Amino acid sequence: MEYILEIEGVSKRFGELRAVDKVSLSIREGELVTLLGPSGCGKTTLLRMVAGFEEPSSGTVKIAGQVVNGVPPDRRPANMVFQRYALFPHLSVFENLAFGLRLRRIDPNEIKKRVAGMLALVRLEGLAGRSVTQLSGGESQRVALARALILDPKVLLLDEPLGALDLKIRKQMEVELKRIHQELGATFVYVTHDQEEAMTVSDRIVIMNRGRIVQVGTPEEVYTNPNCGFCAAFVGESNIVPGRVVEVLPETATVDVGRARIQARTTQGCALAVEDAVNILIRPEVLSVSPRSGPVMTDNALDGQVVDKIFLGSSVYYRIDVGMPLLLLAEVHVKEGTSAFQRGEAVALSWAAKDTLVLRD
Repeated sequence: MEYILEIEGVSKRFGELRAVDKVSLSIREGELVTLLGPSGCGKTTLLRMVAGFEEPSSGTVKIAGQVVNGVPPDRRPANMVFQRYALFPHLSVFENLAFGLRLRRIDPNEIKKRVAGMLALVRLEGLAGRSVTQLSGGESQRVALARALILDPKVLLLDEPLGALDLKIRKQMEVELKRIHQELGATFVYVTHDQEEAMTVSDRIVIMNRGRIVQVGTPEEVYTNPNCGFCAAFVGESNIVPGRVVEVLPETATVDVGRARIQARTTQGCALAVEDAVNILIRPEVLSVSPRSGPVMTDNALDGQVVDKIFLGSSVYYRIDVGMPLLLLAEVHVKEGTSAFQRGEAVALSWAAKDTLVLRD
């Protein structure tokens, strides 16, 4: 079967509000696909329709080739992991994992075998007898994940599963989730508003805004080639500079941004004409910062002044006034011999046309 999950023209209305608007998405078996977007974009509502906690106002949901509209959650071949875990506080770790298996009348010896295997998978061996009220946040999330996986769902749905964890534990769990997914070869559909989390765990990212899908691609694709201003701004740090096209070549364009003219690459199928209003996307890490001392031999160059610096350990962010309505953000990786620029210092920014992208909106 080519696709394990097929969402076809699905919409969901709550009165006058259209929370999800004609969404279609197909997910292959074994993929880890993340629904990414701001609060209120429809990603959790879409996930709940796959799980069966909400019914579509229109459209169909298929799992393993079968339409599941109207099928209750406990009869769908999908399980869901929630942000708040939803563990049974009066049961031990073992009994939490065994609960669903007992409902299915699985042989007790088989239950012991499956629970032991699942605890090994999530690296919680030795905690079977512990009360879930004595677990850390990271351990609780692993138990919730194991309890969902032990029933061998066709699709595992994860709704902001790391949102309740502190930063250090969340980063560790991102790595663990990716490991577990790869070991099992299972299909995960993951919801988050954290773009770094999505970039870390995903095979593909589905960016949503106002109830609709606006871009689908690998983490590298949505970061390097966003198809609109919203995607560019939402995924990663961005400098988005408005301008006007003054020249169009086969793979690049020249854009007047007021104080300067910037050479930028264009995406395939992006039809541009002279005088078009566009935006230029410049990622902070592509900007080279140097003392202002003579000409810079590169496609693009601007003089500016450092107005702020943010030290982040492995890198430093500089906010630089280049005489335009906005400040440009530049990222410099810290290494031995790197110049440290101070507030008020005059600097030169330079970057290549291939590292700059023209956006139509």
